Amino acid sequence: MSQGLLWLTIIIAGMLTLGIRLSFIVFMSETQVLPRLRQGLRFVPVSVLSALVAPALLFPGGSLNISFSNTRLIAGILAITVAWRTKNILLTIVAGMVCLLILQAYIPTH
Repeated sequence: MSQGLLWLTIIIAGMLTLGIRLSFIVFMSETQVLPRLRQGLRFVPVSVLSALVAPALLFPGGSLNISFSNTRLIAGILAITVAWRTKNILLTIVAGMVCLLILQAYIPTH
């Protein structure tokens, strides 16, 4: 893929994403969302994040691995604990990444 085609693809994808997001703001700005629906929508980000993170932690090689050799799972559990106790996003990311790097340096992977 040429450099120009790559940039064109990125720009078009960005404009389409912006258009989709902006359409909700423009067309739904005067619509009242039902309280029950609004309450349910609060859980969408947590659900999406869990759906993205859980497979990476539990299935690092394509199959279920819940052993001590799964460095991603151990680092993820530490990051979840730090997030729960501190509510600090930056500290959570740093703790998880440092733990993962240390574990990968000392625990052999398959």
